[in-house]
Amino acid sequence: MYALLGNSLLTISFIFTIYGLIATLLNIRNKDDRFLRSAKVAFISSSAMILGSALALIHELMVSNFDIEYVAKYTSAETPAMFKFSGLWAGMEGSLLFWLAILSLYFIFVILQNRTRHPKLMPWVIFTLGVIQIFFLVMSNFFENPFTLIPDGMIVTGRGLNPLLQHWAMLIHPPLLYLGFIGFSIPFAFAMSAIITKNLDAVWIQTTRRWTLVTWILLTLAVVLGGKWAYVELGWGGYWAWDPVENASLLPWLTGTAYLHSVLIQEKKNMLRLWNMILIMLTFALTIFGTYLTRSGIVSSVHAFGATNLGIWFFGFLVLILSVSIFLLILRRKDLKSDNRLESFVSRESGFLFNNMLFVAMMLAVLWGTMYPVFSEAVSGYKITVGSPYFNRIMVPLGLILLALTGIGPLLAWRKTSPRSLRRNFLWPVVTGLVAAALWGVLYDVKLIYPLLSAALIVFVMATISMEFYRGVKARKRITGENIFKAFFSMIDKNRSRYGGYVVHVGIVMMFAGFTGKAFDKEADLSMMPGEVRTLRNYEIVYQDYWFESSETNPGTRSNHVAKVVSLDINKDGSHFDDMKPEKRFYTDQDNQPHSNVAVKTTLNEDFYVVLGDVDLDTGRATLKVRINSMVTWVWLGTLVLLLGTLISINIEEFFRRKTR
Repeated sequence: MYALLGNSLLTISFIFTIYGLIATLLNIRNKDDRFLRSAKVAFISSSAMILGSALALIHELMVSNFDIEYVAKYTSAETPAMFKFSGLWAGMEGSLLFWLAILSLYFIFVILQNRTRHPKLMPWVIFTLGVIQIFFLVMSNFFENPFTLIPDGMIVTGRGLNPLLQHWAMLIHPPLLYLGFIGFSIPFAFAMSAIITKNLDAVWIQTTRRWTLVTWILLTLAVVLGGKWAYVELGWGGYWAWDPVENASLLPWLTGTAYLHSVLIQEKKNMLRLWNMILIMLTFALTIFGTYLTRSGIVSSVHAFGATNLGIWFFGFLVLILSVSIFLLILRRKDLKSDNRLESFVSRESGFLFNNMLFVAMMLAVLWGTMYPVFSEAVSGYKITVGSPYFNRIMVPLGLILLALTGIGPLLAWRKTSPRSLRRNFLWPVVTGLVAAALWGVLYDVKLIYPLLSAALIVFVMATISMEFYRGVKARKRITGENIFKAFFSMIDKNRSRYGGYVVHVGIVMMFAGFTGKAFDKEADLSMMPGEVRTLRNYEIVYQDYWFESSETNPGTRSNHVAKVVSLDINKDGSHFDDMKPEKRFYTDQDNQPHSNVAVKTTLNEDFYVVLGDVDLDTGRATLKVRINSMVTWVWLGTLVLLLGTLISINIEEFFRRKTR
């Protein structure tokens, strides 16, 4: 019943969306608002049906209706309930419906939010979102229908969910990633409407600024949470491997970050109109490219779906987006010229511009490295893989330059910075950074150039941000007579965009500290017998015991897998540090697919990380990979600070007050 309901809702949604597109075009042609009102009703109805279809699939996943092929492929009767829910995005068919469901939520919100606003922009905004919706409806209705039934007579018990996806992060990471990817549809739709209707002032940017901020932070959290998942689930000891699908999520983040910086210049100085239009078009195109990359089978990745025939359709849709965007940019090139020009290279405007150029350069470097194996195979017939050394060689210096610009930008004045201001603003932060790096190098015998340079820049940027807060509080106290605490919070409240941005930069600096720690990681592969003791740096590893667990011995925790477990006593500097129990699991509903369950002990400065390769249950001999990962916690803490800064910039209370007016 629910399968029939879900399938029917998808079909009717397709018809309603077609009608909505036709009605919107009639409104644009005839200037008759009755057509637009009808189109809005059609799109809201279509979106509601898509949401209903997604709920129907969730129901079938939760009750394990193995008459549906998709449910049988990605769940089993033994799959824990919370991971049955994540089956919604575990496979191609469900992930496309999930994509549609999120777009539908956004679509409904945009229509209701702007029901009396932006009458010139909204018809083309609705039409653009409708085109995106119809594309994915075609994919779900005619190519990858999640409600396809298994032929009569076949008895299926369910294959179960991929063990890699049975982790709490996989309940959060994919929804955040989809929310971030699809969220860029909204500013893209407004940009397309603005360029088509020649309403190229800052109104469309101001309208979508908070949309973009929310979308950006969701995508940021998704990227970092994906790194957290990889860190504890894949068992290789890191959180970023420059995997093609990892890169696919990074590409729109880079251009989206550039866009967020660039629009400030258009709002304040009416500059970079063409640049902003290019950036948002490129960002949306990269979200479709990332979706294409995971579904086409052209790249090999632990994150990607299997190869399907959808690749050509996604590629065609991507070509359509780029072709229309380029055509409109050429058509409106004169209208997109900015009224003002860059007056000096030593100005805040130029700092923003260099910052954006750097983000785009990083995007191009990642894109080239990601697609090079595909290009090499097409040209020579041999697939030449580009690994981490290429990305690190390019991205580390670019990242350090970006970190430097993060500190330089606030020290520059608008229009032009005088030599006197340069000396006054830069002297103390530069000296502080150099002295801190020198002391760190001498005291801890650090001789690696990139970590030393990173340390100098981290302190430099923190000094510039501290100086900005100090000057702001001092000025506020002088003008209002407020005490230091009230002046601090009032200052932030009066200019949330500026100081929220500084807090975001503090988070970025903390993350860079975590990245820098990667240079000091230590790893060892050990083979141990019970009772043996090994050392790694200042840690002592004592192999205590081993055992086997199954659904019979541990029915509450081993319902769909068995596990070999070893017990380790870890001492640090002669004192007890932790008891660790890494596991080797075998998922019975996945043909005994093996999976290492990592044991991690986290501290502020380093993580002690253990992976069990295997243990011989007859002799007790265990193979272990042991790592000491430096400063990883700073990456996660920096993300939380970054989130705080974004929330300050968005001003959540004002955001919802405006949306409900």
